[in-house]
Amino acid sequence: MKKKRIISSIVSHILLVFLVVVWLIPILWLVVTSFSGYKGINKSHFFPESWSIQNFKTVLFHPDSVVQYTKWFTNTLVIAIFTCIISTIFVLMVSYAFSCMRFKGRKQIMTFSLILNMFPGVLSMVAVYFVMKSIGLTNSHLGMIIVYSAGSGLGYLIVKGFMDTIPASLREAARVEGASEAKIFWKVVLPLCKPIVVYQIISSFLIPWGDFVLAKLMLNSGISSDWTVAIGLYNMLNRSLVNEYFSIFCAGGLLVSIPIAILFVIMQKYYVAGVTGGAVKG
Repeated sequence: MKKKRIISSIVSHILLVFLVVVWLIPILWLVVTSFSGYKGINKSHFFPESWSIQNFKTVLFHPDSVVQYTKWFTNTLVIAIFTCIISTIFVLMVSYAFSCMRFKGRKQIMTFSLILNMFPGVLSMVAVYFVMKSIGLTNSHLGMIIVYSAGSGLGYLIVKGFMDTIPASLREAARVEGASEAKIFWKVVLPLCKPIVVYQIISSFLIPWGDFVLAKLMLNSGISSDWTVAIGLYNMLNRSLVNEYFSIFCAGGLLVSIPIAILFVIMQKYYVAGVTGGAVKG
């Protein structure tokens, strides 16, 4: 039995190492290509024959008609920050209402919200586009923020699960002292929800930061200065541009991942605590 366990452990570790290598190879290729001394795709060598940081200089300091990375980065950052703030507020308020308040139809609304949230968002994109077009908010960063934030309250389940772990006696004591519902939310419940708030902030930030499909659908005027990073980088892979801009595309892809990596490193402890805490109750 001991021999079988050892063999099983070795096979499992070999399989895991293989999966890690397969997962890391594309990322490693993107990183090394971003530091290459040539612009196009070099299929003959995995590692470049010459190294340079010129691709990063081009992305950051030498914009042209194709590369306007700093503008794209700014657009994406503005959309992500405002979406993050609005979505986090919506989710926290909806979660508090479902977790800490009792009202008629509460369970039915929760069930309906969960079912509605199961439908893929792609199915509604065409309808959303025509609604936004009718009110003149396509090709608009404000329209993007509204679309990203509007349905965020449906993703309340994990935050509600975390709030369910907070003892009801704390809210009752505050209510006896004369605290209003709003004061209980801001002064009693919210300070105890720091891990799940961090989780929600990161999740809300990631949605617009890495989104391509909705951004491509909404920002379709062809004005490159209005694009997000995802659309701008995708444009570099055009057949007529890829041989001149692929290494620059890799450099841009590497740069756009840095803020998210830093955010995860700084807030990892709270993020993990939020996820595990929110999974205790449903």
